[in-house]
Amino acid sequence: MLDEIDMTILSILQQHGRRHHAEIAKEVDLSPPAVMERVKKLELRGIIKGYHALLDAKVLGKDVVAFIGVSVGHQRFITAFASHMVRQHDVLECHHVTGEESFILKVKTANTDSLERLLGEIRSMEGVTRTVTKVVLSTPKESQVLEFEQPDGLESPGEDKTFMEGTEKKKLAEGSRGK
Repeated sequence: MLDEIDMTILSILQQHGRRHHAEIAKEVDLSPPAVMERVKKLELRGIIKGYHALLDAKVLGKDVVAFIGVSVGHQRFITAFASHMVRQHDVLECHHVTGEESFILKVKTANTDSLERLLGEIRSMEGVTRTVTKVVLSTPKESQVLEFEQPDGLESPGEDKTFMEGTEKKKLAEGSRGK
């Protein structure tokens, strides 16, 4: 079971994965070795799966984001399709889902030409009966951070209240100008 300190450590690491244990220790009122031990246990339990750099896809030439719904005609093709998608560089996520489609894919690719090539490859796979593609126009929120309920009176670690308050003031000012 996770206690409040573990949850706080997880929240801090999600926001700032490169924080030193000594800095985290100050926030949770433990010694750095105690924090290091807790982090190690969270890693061993598989709660912390890794540490990653967050990259700007557009700067790296991946300008098009799309979600592709893929219908597979028979259960016997499911595993082969999923295995093939795991090897596709432009496929960031592959989810086997319920509903009209069998899979939902999230892709980031260079341009519409590369998206069209990927769609052609997907459509030519054995068992694929249909695809539905939605190209993303903008992304107001994209996150891998899991948020936890904080006990009364505690703020989320790493939460920048000044930024949030400034953002809210800006939204209100923009809204009043539009009237």
